[in-house]
Amino acid sequence: MNIFVVNCGSSSIKYQLFDMADESVRAKGVVERIGEAGAEAQLTHTVGEQKHKRTIAAKNHTEGLTYILGVLVDPAIGVLGSTKEIDAVGHRVVHGGEKMSRTCRIDPSVIDVIHENAVLGPLHNPPNLMGIEAAMTVMPGVPHVAVFDTAFLSTLPPKAYRYAVPAEWYTKHRVRRYGFHGTSHRYVSLQTAKLLGKPLERLNVITAHLGNGCSMTAIANGQAVDHTMGMTPLEGLIMGTRSGDIDPAIVSYMVTNAGLSAQAVDKALNKSSGLLGLSEFSNDMRDLLEAVDAGNEKAKLAVECFVYRIVKYIGAYYAILPSVDAVVLTGGIGENSVPARSMIVDGLSRLGARLDDQRNHATLRGACGPITTPDSVLPVWVVPTNEELMIARDTKAVISQ
Repeated sequence: MNIFVVNCGSSSIKYQLFDMADESVRAKGVVERIGEAGAEAQLTHTVGEQKHKRTIAAKNHTEGLTYILGVLVDPAIGVLGSTKEIDAVGHRVVHGGEKMSRTCRIDPSVIDVIHENAVLGPLHNPPNLMGIEAAMTVMPGVPHVAVFDTAFLSTLPPKAYRYAVPAEWYTKHRVRRYGFHGTSHRYVSLQTAKLLGKPLERLNVITAHLGNGCSMTAIANGQAVDHTMGMTPLEGLIMGTRSGDIDPAIVSYMVTNAGLSAQAVDKALNKSSGLLGLSEFSNDMRDLLEAVDAGNEKAKLAVECFVYRIVKYIGAYYAILPSVDAVVLTGGIGENSVPARSMIVDGLSRLGARLDDQRNHATLRGACGPITTPDSVLPVWVVPTNEELMIARDTKAVISQ
């Protein structure tokens, strides 16, 4: 069975083609700069170790997907004899709101819900929907499946997802915690259960997706019970360019005292804050750690704040879970930053975490395993995420029903 996974941004299409017999990636790639004024779209198509790049004509997502399908059957660089070999298409959709708590086949009612939730996910749902509509146009006879990032987090109880604001904000305007990165947290929790040899329904872990975007989930008996991101991805941990938790009164303060519009403050909190705002030069942890070694104090502060917020949330989630089998790090920083992981584990020493320096240095480039000592009371694991594979698995499960 071949599953085609699609993840659309406003001017991009990321894709992977999976052979579900062994869950191998037959091909993957991205089309960027779709429909950008004065720019030609760029395709990067990868098969095995071979990467192919070319400029293409793609004024919209339909044209971009049509070109991708052509590449997949290209005799020189393709992997399919015909697009009829694609059995289903799995689409990443960021926001399912309260109505979508599971993966489902896409029909007009599902499309209506994605439209409805565009107000909650204005940066993601519209391009996700463009990709769905484009794919259904160029592949009309194939099952299309929506995998919602918010679905795994739909098990949060009201005490975790409700904000202490006027009740009608929730009932009329849907103001509540939804959370994001759910597909990643779900994949990592499933992998961790296998690695620890525990049934998922008995798994109690704290998962930390640490990249340019960062979030954490408290998982009790296999289900999400709390999460750091909120109504939007801005709440919670310090991220590459997002502030994470702040006093909400700062918004009105900057409007009143700095002459900024509410939109300008929102943009600054999402695009100019986080590691970038603290360091004043980069949102990339690699750059910051190099600068720390060179004596840059602003970079040092940015890294310390980043780690401190993570450790603080782990402590909070430790308190609400029935037990903690492990803290699990994933995402670009979680999987690859030896110094950042070391600082996180050191910050958890009061909870019984003990760093194994040799393990920490060895667990890189897709490797999986603990980075704490065998006698550590609180184990810390690195488990690489694979959201695309999770989407492919969900898609296969739905169309096999």
